[in-house]
Amino acid sequence: MIKNAQTLVAEAKKNIHEITVNEADAALKAADIIIDVREPAEYQAGHVPGAVNIPRGLLEFKLGEIPELNSAQARIVMYCKTDGRCALAAQTLQDMGYQQVQSIAGGINAWIDAGKPIEL
Repeated sequence: MIKNAQTLVAEAKKNIHEITVNEADAALKAADIIIDVREPAEYQAGHVPGAVNIPRGLLEFKLGEIPELNSAQARIVMYCKTDGRCALAAQTLQDMGYQQVQSIAGGINAWIDAGKPIEL
């Protein structure tokens, strides 16, 4: 059976830990790293303060370059535009052995809608 992107995202969301924008404040403070999995142009247009940009397409290849990700216990908070790419990325990190991965439900759109700050 062929699966579409929506099916893959729905399946990933069953296995990952999503947090609300309100829960994100505490999670971001406790995080070892905040990852924005959007494309560089999206990141440059505005991102969560302190986030590093690792596009989803490069995620698996870039992780070894980031000292904060040398431990399976690294506290990771991730987001994308809405939450689809991030759900898939969070599932990937869990599959790679990371045990404390959180995805912000609604992504940066929900973050902005809640009046949270962004950096340019």
